[in-house]
Amino acid sequence: MAITISIIIGALLTLFYVSMVLFFRRGWMNIPEYKILPRECNTTVSIIIAARNEEKNIASTINDILSQSYPKHLFELIIVDDHSTDNTANIVENYASEGVKLISLRESNALNSYKKKAIAEAITNAKGDLIVTTDADCNMGTKWLETIVSFYEANDLKFVSSPVSYFKEQSRFEELQTLEFLFLIGLGAAGIGNKMPSTCNGANLAYRKDVFMEVGGFKGIDDLASGDDELLLHKVAEKYPNKIGFCKSTDAVVYTLAKENLKEFISQRRRWASKSVKYKDKKIVVMAISIWLFNLSFLFNFVASFFSIVFLKFFLAQYIVKVLAELSLLSKITSFNKRNSLLKYLPVLSFLHVVYIVYIGIAGNSGKYNWKGRMVR
Repeated sequence: MAITISIIIGALLTLFYVSMVLFFRRGWMNIPEYKILPRECNTTVSIIIAARNEEKNIASTINDILSQSYPKHLFELIIVDDHSTDNTANIVENYASEGVKLISLRESNALNSYKKKAIAEAITNAKGDLIVTTDADCNMGTKWLETIVSFYEANDLKFVSSPVSYFKEQSRFEELQTLEFLFLIGLGAAGIGNKMPSTCNGANLAYRKDVFMEVGGFKGIDDLASGDDELLLHKVAEKYPNKIGFCKSTDAVVYTLAKENLKEFISQRRRWASKSVKYKDKKIVVMAISIWLFNLSFLFNFVASFFSIVFLKFFLAQYIVKVLAELSLLSKITSFNKRNSLLKYLPVLSFLHVVYIVYIGIAGNSGKYNWKGRMVR
């Protein structure tokens, strides 16, 4: 009787998960690839980067931004040095003659989210009507800014999420991360495509400055280390549900590096998961909890398969259905990113992802963790 009930619950959760994956697939397909229009953009833009101890990467990022095809007189670059203990600030100062502005964050009181404070400080000093955020370890093509602004103007949007991808992988572990990260970015895009915005990535966001002020900026979400991206998305979507867009263009992609080791990867994902406690949209909360329960069921059935042939058969069926459903979505996302070769890792990732989701679902919402030399929650 107990086995039957467990399998019925597992089957229902599997059905829900597959339905969600297909729902996200529809959302991804709802978004057409954007081709830049032959028009003259006139939006003033403030590109903001919050940087802490990024001396190895910051110059490359600055050079990419200064090389943008977007008219130079229409954008500014503001970098906020977040108490760096390395040469980050000095490197940024070397670009002062090219118009790069440096703000040094000097907070005497301990904060839980220095990044939100840094971005808010930069926005206060920003001259642009459109705020664009990226990270200090990112690279982008020359048409990045022009494509995003063109998309923003063409669709009269308040908030634009754009693609982020890992690149220059040095190991299979980093390639696995790339596939998993593409999945996350794809889910964020799909949510927007389904008119149910849920996630995005702060390495490639754009939003109106006046809208940021209108929704109170980071007020109410400033007690978490993470959330400068998707929690802000939720605030804007609540007020302007039909003014959120995803710029599905390869010219709009921002590239960054995967984590070198498991410890750094887990720390990053714990930080990302911590913001889920602030979700207010009940649909998103129910969906997230249900997906977590599915993964817990999957893990339970895997363990139980060592003791029962019934569970073994059910687990194998559950695994195959899960992989096929994810393949139907990921094949579209990797095709857009021209990374189809990564699909060879899907059978492995589909299993490992379950363990990771179950663990992060608990660890990300409990306790503190270290991020860039600070203990945060």
